[in-house]
Amino acid sequence: MSTEAPEAPKAPDARRGTLQSGKGRLADPIFKWTVGVCGTVVLVILALMVVRTTAEAWPVFAKEGFFGFLLGEEWDSGRSRTEITGTYGAWPFIYGTLVTSAIALAIALPLSIMIAVYLTHLAPSRLAKPLSYTVELLAAVPSVIFGLWGLHWFLPHVLRPFFDRLEAAMGWFFLFEGPVRGVGYLPAGIVLGIMILPIMTAIIREVVAVQPLEQQMAAYALGSTRWEVVTKVVLPASFSGIVAATMLGLGRALGETIAVLMLIGGSQSWGGSLFDTGSSMASHIAATFGEAAPETRTGLMAIGVALFLVTMVVNILARVIVWRLGQITGDSAV
Repeated sequence: MSTEAPEAPKAPDARRGTLQSGKGRLADPIFKWTVGVCGTVVLVILALMVVRTTAEAWPVFAKEGFFGFLLGEEWDSGRSRTEITGTYGAWPFIYGTLVTSAIALAIALPLSIMIAVYLTHLAPSRLAKPLSYTVELLAAVPSVIFGLWGLHWFLPHVLRPFFDRLEAAMGWFFLFEGPVRGVGYLPAGIVLGIMILPIMTAIIREVVAVQPLEQQMAAYALGSTRWEVVTKVVLPASFSGIVAATMLGLGRALGETIAVLMLIGGSQSWGGSLFDTGSSMASHIAATFGEAAPETRTGLMAIGVALFLVTMVVNILARVIVWRLGQITGDSAV
């Protein structure tokens, strides 16, 4: 009788995996090339958009100069089919875009943070879920609905009486200098802030909700109040997500068209008062492109290039701010 122990089975080669065929494992290289192609296609489409619109707008840049176009204050489009005869300055539209977006962020960012904190830390569960669903539903409302609501109800019944009182009390300050015209930068920015509020709130709520409970319990154990836990533990840990939500909301505000077109006034000039009328880049393109002459369409293409440039610069600055603050706080993941 043999006393030798049976030979243990050989362990499978980890490098060969569990699925084997004559040609080896194909899933990994196929997946790698598929996602690589998808990522490359996005970059190619973006590059084609930039190159094509810049090429279409080049005659305007050649006549006005790049910075002359961006900082020029006069827009007097020509109707030639073969040359550039008008005067093209995009500053009134760039200014309108930046002002309305700044007003929207000033309204939406603090409100979205407070709503997110309330839904995750203060609201009872029977109320938090319906409110969360409502916020997500509002994020899907088309912008034209916000524009119609703002123009036909919110502006005449709520904003206009408030603007009249604001101008009477603060008219000495240049930002609130009258007359109050109804439409203008301020009503467009307020409605724009209401538009971007739901999507920013939804993202910030998700970020705040996943913060480690152990850190919060440790802060409570040390005697911290709820206010101190939220402001010194939860919100600092959620900083990257809050910045991401802000950038997403800002991107929508910069490119919003219909609602801003209805409420900003459509003027081709600009002014320092928030009650003045004006235009944003996207709203001016939408308002004039359909009936524009070939030369005017070239100018509108140049505005599109400027809009892309403004969006890119704003996002780069945001990334730099996050990176710099991340070095200070130790969180530079975004």
